[in-house]
Amino acid sequence: MSGLNIKTVIKLLRKQYGRRFLEPNCDPLGELVQTILSQNTSDVNSRPAFMNLITEFKDWENILTADIDAIARPISGGGLGKIKALRIQQSLKRIQEKRGKLDLCFLDDLAIPDARNWLKALPGVGNKTANCVLLFAFGKPALPVDTHIFRVSKRLELLEKKLDLEKAHEVLEKIVPAANVYEFHVLTIEHGRSTCKAQHPLCRICVLQSVCPSYAFFTSSSDENQRA
Repeated sequence: MSGLNIKTVIKLLRKQYGRRFLEPNCDPLGELVQTILSQNTSDVNSRPAFMNLITEFKDWENILTADIDAIARPISGGGLGKIKALRIQQSLKRIQEKRGKLDLCFLDDLAIPDARNWLKALPGVGNKTANCVLLFAFGKPALPVDTHIFRVSKRLELLEKKLDLEKAHEVLEKIVPAANVYEFHVLTIEHGRSTCKAQHPLCRICVLQSVCPSYAFFTSSSDENQRA
């Protein structure tokens, strides 16, 4: 891995995209459901699905005994409707069984590893989903790693090439300062979407080109393709 300074990366990304400030939503249950809906799809699809679900059922308790097809119907636009409907219902049932009520606010009093492990015991919840709940609901420095962050971090050599996505959460959370977790998360995602794309990254206009170990490789490859 490179010795690249994370704060330097964030400083450069701020210049490009502006500073970002976290305002925790204090709704861990809603964040859990919304993040499950966001799995394997974009926010453009998952957000309407979440609002449709709320409109249809009004209260999370109503989902506990609902038919899976009835849950899947309003969220179908987000993809994998039945799979996500089952995960949501099973997760809500597990919370009800363990806590006696549908409430995750107790997680705020736990250490991050303990809170994360509690969430990961729920159906379909991995590191990313658990960390989203802890970060966005409570403001805890738990770092969710999506495909954009994974890709950009590997190109910056913050992660080893053979490291898998689940392990990346642990590694990045150790090297990103707690105070910068939120900004690193949102700014790196924005950079991955707009510039450091999976195919044909826009290296020549990249704000990180001066510190990126992959800059020379991608620009030389681009030059070779243009000459071919």
